[in-house]
Amino acid sequence: MHRTGIEDYYITKNNKRMRFGYTTGTCAAAASKAAALMLVSGRTVSAVDIDTPKGIQLNLEVCGKFADDKKSAICTVIKDSGDDPDVTNGMPVCAKVFLTDDGSIKVDGGEGVGRVTKSGLYQKVGAAAINRVPMQMILAELQKIKEDFEMKEGFYAEIILPMGKELAHKTFNPRLGIEGGLSVLGTSGIVEPMSEAAIVESIRLQLSQKRNQGKTSIIITPGNYGADFIRTIADVKDEDVIKCSNYIGETIDMLCDMEYEEVLFISHIGKFIKVAGGIMNTHSREADCRMEILAANAIKAGLKIDDARRLFECVNTDDCIDLLKSCGLAERTMAVIGEKIDFYINNRSYGKFKSGTIVFSNKHGILCRCGNADEIIRKYER
Repeated sequence: MHRTGIEDYYITKNNKRMRFGYTTGTCAAAASKAAALMLVSGRTVSAVDIDTPKGIQLNLEVCGKFADDKKSAICTVIKDSGDDPDVTNGMPVCAKVFLTDDGSIKVDGGEGVGRVTKSGLYQKVGAAAINRVPMQMILAELQKIKEDFEMKEGFYAEIILPMGKELAHKTFNPRLGIEGGLSVLGTSGIVEPMSEAAIVESIRLQLSQKRNQGKTSIIITPGNYGADFIRTIADVKDEDVIKCSNYIGETIDMLCDMEYEEVLFISHIGKFIKVAGGIMNTHSREADCRMEILAANAIKAGLKIDDARRLFECVNTDDCIDLLKSCGLAERTMAVIGEKIDFYINNRSYGKFKSGTIVFSNKHGILCRCGNADEIIRKYER
């Protein structure tokens, strides 16, 4: 497999380099680009360059062929997840591309690409489960070819995952209401190895560095959602925020060991609703009790049993909040959840540091502030 740039990106574990890989979305964009180039040039294509949102340019090997009538071409890229334990590693990702007379550019899912059957996801019900960033990547590559060759025709690309239906049973797709196959995923175009020990060690190093610089107060968030959100409400620099991924409990242990005095947690509800149930590793492989915890706390807040049952039909936590708002119980439920989050954080830390938590959703904004959140955030607010 030919690659440009990606070999320079890795993490190190036990003196071993763990390679980055590339996403299903990147493979789909590369296959689509190659098939479109074949139709335009009339020649087979063996490799294409792809720019990823991560800023890493890849040169990916492609296997392609024309249909008998040469009105379509199909190309395949083999998924390389690097050293990440991904069930889709080695999976063929195909794109069958046709020319269109009306000049439009359209993308849809074919065999092995799941279809959305429940609302609440990025795609509409009935649409192919191709996430936003991969869709943008595919459309951008096809648009560029159309412009470069000054074409009047357009393209129709059908993404095909021959192993998708089989592999989907090993994912959470059925639980999310995605049926018939896999999702085409990827937010950065690049797969970073999920070495748990390496991630935890990285968190430790960052916390240790800040503590050695004399910092006793820190902001902790699981990932990019929290890091982006805190900057919308407070004057916070990137270096003020430490990402703890799913490792809430181990991060709290480190904060205690290093004698931090003040900690503000900020998280999307999809992560910290699990903390309200005492779950300190929020990865879905460890626990996925979001709806159960939400329903239990909503009942405590006064939600009727019939409405609580409806919570279990929700695809995601935003849908749950919508339902609770319609019942007039969103604020009270989040107050109850906030109390539980505060309890479990202090239970894990033995109260060794002053803590506060802000829970938000991208749709509804701040949902609750608990513990000492108001006091701590005041030091950062604009």
